[in-house]
Amino acid sequence: MTHSGPRVGIFGGAFDPPHNAHHMLARAAIDQLRLDVLHILPTGQAWHKPRRLTDGTHRLAMARLAFADLPQAQVDDRELRRSGPSYSLDTARELLAQYPGCQLFLVLGEDQARALPTWHGWRELLSIATISIAKRQDSTPARGTIDALNGAQGRFLPLQTDAMALSATAIRARAAQGESIAALVCGPVARYIDHHHLYQTA
Repeated sequence: MTHSGPRVGIFGGAFDPPHNAHHMLARAAIDQLRLDVLHILPTGQAWHKPRRLTDGTHRLAMARLAFADLPQAQVDDRELRRSGPSYSLDTARELLAQYPGCQLFLVLGEDQARALPTWHGWRELLSIATISIAKRQDSTPARGTIDALNGAQGRFLPLQTDAMALSATAIRARAAQGESIAALVCGPVARYIDHHHLYQTA
């Protein structure tokens, strides 16, 4: 398939909060996939998460702060504005229409990639986007995930990233205990969390 349009990335997540590993993955995707634009998409109604997410206005604001230094990164609120569950397939279809002839890349951490066969419309997603998977320090190699999914005739490009074992869950727990998160998120995000008293227990 030939592509006459731009190289467009999709990087979705709760971003509750966006942390340094998210930023590292976004930068790696932009550089290694030679993206013209990377859409950063805070999840709206997360059908797959058992807990209630922090209000979308806060997660959107933090994402804008976290990725502000990456010129190709565009924080996109479409999933927050969309009614009903947030499905990556809907976003991918919209971006294909927005960028005629584009080459679409779905950027995933490996924990997300392992869950891909549970996603709504995942086979169609594999058919319209190249899947780019990064490896987490505490995970099995990304190669195994790619091999497991290759039977679906998807297109895969692994992302090479430095090992960084960070989780938003652990960051929220530290913030709730009043511990410093300055080394885990960028300065503006840390200040935003503190100013708005996010993740503090009642």
